[in-house]
Amino acid sequence: MSTDAATNLSRNVLALRRGRNLSQASLATLAGIPRSTIAHIESGAGNPSLANLARLSAALGVGIEELLARPRNACVLVPAAQVPVRLRASGRVQVADLLPERVRGLEITRMCIEPQATMRGTAHVFGTKEYLHTIEGEVSVLVAGEVFVVSAGDVFAFPGDQAHSYVNRGAVDAVALSVVVPVSMAGPAT
Repeated sequence: MSTDAATNLSRNVLALRRGRNLSQASLATLAGIPRSTIAHIESGAGNPSLANLARLSAALGVGIEELLARPRNACVLVPAAQVPVRLRASGRVQVADLLPERVRGLEITRMCIEPQATMRGTAHVFGTKEYLHTIEGEVSVLVAGEVFVVSAGDVFAFPGDQAHSYVNRGAVDAVALSVVVPVSMAGPAT
């Protein structure tokens, strides 16, 4: 393992473990590897096998690539003009990606839906939960053969792995936040 990769791994495992309030022994138990392996990795002296990296990434809920990547800054400010925005539904819906860094399976977006516009949602991985919070206007969500009207201030939780779409039936723009959470973070599907 290169020095950079070992240093990145050391810093990332330590930060992730502490961020989850885990001791080395607790993480070792979750990952099914010896505590001494965790200590070696965190010291920068470890050269773990691919199997141990996979166990660690699963125990910490991140991808192996995140364990080996350059550590993230603790604080990231993205100016409004640099927030990535995609146009959908023939340009009638603006979707802004609100996570400045990749978090596997997690999506947070802001949607601005023009009056009378419809946008088909993407069915996510099995077991995914989606939470929609309408900030302005009203958004109708079509999912599981039903229509749910989500008014300003409301929060609607639904299975994100099912086909769904969003409709603004009003006369003004509707603005909503969508949070997509993988089953590993949301808990068992209900």
